[in-house]
Amino acid sequence: MWETSWPAVAAIVLYGVNNFLDAIFVGYLINNQALAAVGMAYPLSQIVLGFGRLVGNGAGAAVSIWIGQNKQDKLYNLFGSFNFLCLFFSLLCTVPAYIFAHELMGMMGAKGELQTIAAEYFRVTMLGTVFWIYGLALNMLVRAEGKMKTAAKMIAVGLVIDIVLKPIFISYFNMGVSGAAWATNCGMIIYSFLGFFYYAKGKSSFKTNWKSTSFDLSIGTKIVKLGFPEMIMSMMGVVQSIIVFNAIAKYGTESDISFFTVLNRFFLFLLTPLFGLMRGLQPVVGINFGAGQFVRARKFLNIYIVAGIAILFPFFFMSLLFPEQLIGIMLPGSSINEHQITDFRVFFSVLPLLPITVLALSYYPAVNDSKKASFLVFLRQLVLYIPIMLILPQYFGIKSIYWGSALIELTVGLMTLFLLRNYQAKPATISLEH
Repeated sequence: MWETSWPAVAAIVLYGVNNFLDAIFVGYLINNQALAAVGMAYPLSQIVLGFGRLVGNGAGAAVSIWIGQNKQDKLYNLFGSFNFLCLFFSLLCTVPAYIFAHELMGMMGAKGELQTIAAEYFRVTMLGTVFWIYGLALNMLVRAEGKMKTAAKMIAVGLVIDIVLKPIFISYFNMGVSGAAWATNCGMIIYSFLGFFYYAKGKSSFKTNWKSTSFDLSIGTKIVKLGFPEMIMSMMGVVQSIIVFNAIAKYGTESDISFFTVLNRFFLFLLTPLFGLMRGLQPVVGINFGAGQFVRARKFLNIYIVAGIAILFPFFFMSLLFPEQLIGIMLPGSSINEHQITDFRVFFSVLPLLPITVLALSYYPAVNDSKKASFLVFLRQLVLYIPIMLILPQYFGIKSIYWGSALIELTVGLMTLFLLRNYQAKPATISLEH
């Protein structure tokens, strides 16, 4: 667990720091309105990363199992479908999102100048779509080989470039929110080329036709099937954000939008160690599962869950004991009331349950059972989150967004625990031939 996870945890924590600093740079170097605009545009940009996760996680899960099964022909022919899907989804995202950026920000609840600033940030972000998708997918493929340190170094280089360029573009070149977006795009370009050269130079643990764009239906279908839960999680997360931001825009103020933006960014930052464990778990489980070591694969899941809970507990207590100080760092100069402090504590109260849910979403595709992962995503987002967030704010105001979210995470966490306790991996499910 230590060997496979610490590089992934370090890299994804750096990614979380990057998102966190993104909000701080925009808030400090521009203003709170710009911060609110970036916060409203950010969820829609996650659709791009959702397609990157679809291809990367699906191909990565298949690669791990094929390595365990020693299926060299599948590994060699992987890149034709992989490259095709990355390019296809890049075009699918970029063109409509760039054209309708203003309308999409209106859909998020932005109005007037806020809508204009958010659309400006979103359009620049969309220009880097192909690098967002390709870079993330390539990096997830490297991780699937078990080469976590190599993948972490690629992420680190791209994110450091982003962090260094952001204040330069925002302040020195006076580019505002566009500068923040261009800095991120530059980081993603470097990140993508590092992954590209890794395979082009033959450094992978298997032979592959990295130049190919020839789509193989069976391999392409398997990639989409195994990566589907990650994609749905990203998509539903966008729908969730649209509903939440519209509710805040309708029943609250721009100050409430800024508060939720920084709270949500901080929440995602605290989850980054879990995402690192999630990436470390996938190749370990997949390779063992492919080799028929089902008990060992399950034992790894249990170890990773315990580690995830242990990692989150210090952050959990910090959030409950020092909410005012944390909010003050993220929203400098803003007055903080008792209701916001209570909302902050309630929102973060479910942190210790999240390792169970997050790691299950990595475990099920790794054992070729993506249906259960899809079920958990649909349960959280479609069955619970969307109806609850549409109804509660009408009667209880924006405060219900925070305690409603905590209630949803509690329900999904308990359901995941129930499914895992009653799940047995079966040898018949390992075949990826059909």
